[in-house]
Amino acid sequence: MRVGLFVTCLVDAFRPNVGFSAVALLEQAGCTVAVPAGQTCCGQPAYNSGDREDARRIARQVIELFEEFDYVVAPSGSCAGMLKRHYPELCAHDPAWRVRAERFASRVHELSEFLTDVAGLREVDASYAGRCTYHDSCSSLREMDVRAQPRALLGSVQGLELQEMADTEVCCGFGGTFCVKYPEISVRMVSDKAAAVTASGADTLLAGDMGCLLNIAGRLKREGSAVRVYHVAEVLAGRADVPGVGDGDDA
Repeated sequence: MRVGLFVTCLVDAFRPNVGFSAVALLEQAGCTVAVPAGQTCCGQPAYNSGDREDARRIARQVIELFEEFDYVVAPSGSCAGMLKRHYPELCAHDPAWRVRAERFASRVHELSEFLTDVAGLREVDASYAGRCTYHDSCSSLREMDVRAQPRALLGSVQGLELQEMADTEVCCGFGGTFCVKYPEISVRMVSDKAAAVTASGADTLLAGDMGCLLNIAGRLKREGSAVRVYHVAEVLAGRADVPGVGDGDDA
């Protein structure tokens, strides 16, 4: 399987270790992985702000860049949701581009969902000594139907104990541009999420979206919490031997 990895802006800018972890996991699943150098943002900020024309231009660029691959995989339910759910909508007015967008969207997957549901990966060769809780990001859950997949893979990590938090499916308040437009509401939401993480008794928070992780990690640190924060791919790939999100220079 030839996989094109859509790295995402936040992984590229803040947490490259997630990208390296995704490559390692995909190769473990038997895939040939390429990371097209011309990729940029998925266009979600423009789309969410009502700038459909720029979002459409970005969508066409991404589609052209990734059309050659059997599958397109992103370590982010948010970006994967944009590629899969909204690109066909953006291109619907142009018959030729609509066909290309729909064909492209049919090959788009979130990382953990691809590993389990497409590549058939049932276990990983990794260990992690800690009690982890998992946050379900809105886009992963509601746009990509991802919930059981990361938990199934985490169940094969030696030494890891999964402790579910209350309200795991409730938004953390990031929401891309939402946290900029409505900061007071966002702070209240992420404070509630941080409280749920703490109440779970876990020493590590995991999720599949960097936006959520950066948001929650920032709140936990401001509250003086010692909870470590990692992208789920880092733990599954055995690459959680670096400082957690928000704990210093990201690797």
